[in-house]
Amino acid sequence: MQSFDLRAPEGANKRKRIIGRGQGSGRGTTAGKGHKGQKARSGGKTYVGFEGGQMPLYRRLAQRGFSNYPFKKVFQIVNLREIDKRYEDNETVDELTLFNKGLIHGSKKNGTFKPDHPVKILGDGQLSKKLIFKVSVISASAREKILKAGGDVGSESGAVETAQAVKTIDTQKTADTDKTAAKEKTSAE
Repeated sequence: MQSFDLRAPEGANKRKRIIGRGQGSGRGTTAGKGHKGQKARSGGKTYVGFEGGQMPLYRRLAQRGFSNYPFKKVFQIVNLREIDKRYEDNETVDELTLFNKGLIHGSKKNGTFKPDHPVKILGDGQLSKKLIFKVSVISASAREKILKAGGDVGSESGAVETAQAVKTIDTQKTADTDKTAAKEKTSAE
């Protein structure tokens, strides 16, 4: 073989792609970008609902009413029927044990457990075992069935916390009313 017989393998040497040189080249007009103008430029993107700078429809329409949707509370619901199946007598029902028994979703990281959403115990089904509950929220019917079965509703119960919170708010309102009355008296004198 002579040096003048050496050739590069087929496909190794490609012709440089030349763009923007007329329709006949196959890469004219939009030069492979697909658009002209803003969308052909680097960073030239528009947002959903963009109407070319005109006031978009979602801003032209009046906003009416109020939605509580962004503030809604989502609970992971567990019924007494499921708890009765999976727990033994005198066990503690809390978020970690519920997670370990596959009744709620959450994540375990660095030895700590964090549920995806707060847990609520509902009274669907019967409870035949004596259990200790340490869950954030328990419905009234579930509480009644737990106590009837000889179980214990721990101090972490939501109803107790709610009652305390309501009491605190009432005392604050009373204190605010007293302050307002005292100010009115001094201004009248």
